[in-house]
Amino acid sequence: MNDLDPLSPNSADSQRRLLVALALAMALTFAYTFFFAPKGPPPEAGAADAGQVVAAADAGTPVPAPGTETVGTPPPAGTGPDATTATAEATPPPPVRTLSFERQWAHYTFSTQGAGLASAVLQGEKMREQQQVSIAEGYKLLFGGNVSPPPQMNLAQPVQGQPLPLSVSIEGPSPLPANARYAVAETGSAGGGATFTARQGPWEVTRSFQWPKEGFELVYTIQVRNTSAQPATGEMQVHYNRAIDPENEHPPSFFGGVGNLSYASCRVGDEKHKLAPEQSQPDVEKTRGPVHYFGIDQQYFLSALYPLEGPLQGRCEFVATAQARAVTASFPLTAAPGQTVTYRFGGYFGPKEDDLLAAVPGQALREATGIAATAYNPQLSETIDYGMWAVIAKLLVTIMKFFHGLTSNWGVAVILLTVLVKVLLLPLTHRSMVSMEAMKKLQPRIEELRKKYADDRERQNMEMMKVYQEAKVNPLGGCLPMLIQMPVWIALFTALRNSYDIYQEPFFGPVWRDLTYKDPTYLLPLALGVSMIITQKLQPQMGDPTQAKIMTWFVPIIFTLTLLNYPAGLALYIFTNNILSIAQQYGLRKWLEKRGGGGGGLPAGTATATAGGKRK
Repeated sequence: MNDLDPLSPNSADSQRRLLVALALAMALTFAYTFFFAPKGPPPEAGAADAGQVVAAADAGTPVPAPGTETVGTPPPAGTGPDATTATAEATPPPPVRTLSFERQWAHYTFSTQGAGLASAVLQGEKMREQQQVSIAEGYKLLFGGNVSPPPQMNLAQPVQGQPLPLSVSIEGPSPLPANARYAVAETGSAGGGATFTARQGPWEVTRSFQWPKEGFELVYTIQVRNTSAQPATGEMQVHYNRAIDPENEHPPSFFGGVGNLSYASCRVGDEKHKLAPEQSQPDVEKTRGPVHYFGIDQQYFLSALYPLEGPLQGRCEFVATAQARAVTASFPLTAAPGQTVTYRFGGYFGPKEDDLLAAVPGQALREATGIAATAYNPQLSETIDYGMWAVIAKLLVTIMKFFHGLTSNWGVAVILLTVLVKVLLLPLTHRSMVSMEAMKKLQPRIEELRKKYADDRERQNMEMMKVYQEAKVNPLGGCLPMLIQMPVWIALFTALRNSYDIYQEPFFGPVWRDLTYKDPTYLLPLALGVSMIITQKLQPQMGDPTQAKIMTWFVPIIFTLTLLNYPAGLALYIFTNNILSIAQQYGLRKWLEKRGGGGGGLPAGTATATAGGKRK
């Protein structure tokens, strides 16, 4: 995506720089989008020592069948914590059951097959998949029709044949598979919860989930007890696999839009690693160390676990295909006879709203678990990745939040942001437009020099610069406002594709229902293109006719085609800026004509040359 300002008028000799700036802006943004992802060789397979990455998925773990029985009976005898290892091995595994928790902002379903999440469906109008609206559906909405809303966001869609999200396995001499069956009992905590228990070999694994009264957080406690008479070692692995519907996700492309891919993500040490399809695996050496958090990072939503007491030494491995993302965090496990090893994780499953992420672990979770107010903060807010434009993007979001508080409409907030930026740049754009009007008066003289020195470009340029100096005109004066606007445009684009505050927020009517998604009718980009052509026509057309046609028609057409599938909020900003620039230049021209007695006079200090080259 480029951040060129086609509205700030240019001097004629620098019009070619407009196309160059457009290309540079596009190249800059797409270079950041496509080439700054972590690169590295794929991780070594089959590693068994504590310094290597473990496999991310157990291919033998089935997904629970639909329609399974809801838990309502106590666990079968022999599966509780006091049962002996021999009894546990002789007792048939408990049947596969499901357990549901319906909370205000999310509905969770667990399966005893692996004691993992079978679904985690967020509730609320905004917490949906980003709707893919066709052009036919867009015009249907424009003329009063209805289109079904997109499905609610499900952050835990199981992957067929892979471990359930939040399931646990133990690798080592005495393995415990991720698809082990668990006995389950509900707990009586204030926010609700469940405890799952399974035994195999020397291991007794007790896993409990506890929710505070509200919010998107949970506490996940894993207790591993060695029931044998011998020391036991291994690796405890926590899996988070999520199925992906390719219809709801697509990678970014030049004319195809910004994309909305999910990433398998893990922060190890000071570096955040994430993987999407067709990206190179992170360097194995960089994925081992203190694990801060891990999970699935989507454009506007996050599913993440983090150690409650601070980073744990371990490692992460990633899987990313078109149909699935998976991350496995592995931690060393050593237990003496009868010893219990406890791991406590906090979890966040919800929107990437900056204030919510910055507060993790939240007050409700701290009160529910008794952890201190100064508990470890995993810095989940860094998953809102504004990249190199973070400072400007966050500032723009803050300003738009302020305007949204006044108007209760994010589209109006974008328009008011445009007006504010235009006012701040008014001194620069005024000088640029005055310079352009002066350049327009110099056109006869410039054309005369071009013809006179047609075969001597060096002399031609020298004579033209003399004319500019005599007229006190800077031929590059129109570039500065454009260069200042470019970071604003790119930062706004970045804010729209990362800020949950604007996600699923409408402008007016049912058509522009999501400013972070493209305009399904393409009316805004087309209006933008028309206004850009008008802006170009208001500028003095200097240079040869072919060059003038390129600047007047070709650049606006390419710019419009580029923006067809980009956020409607960005098109709204640029269109508003175009309209303001047209009004400003028209008003300035009328003022100059009035000041000059109808002759197009210029303000004091700006001289004008006659066709004969003498100053008036």
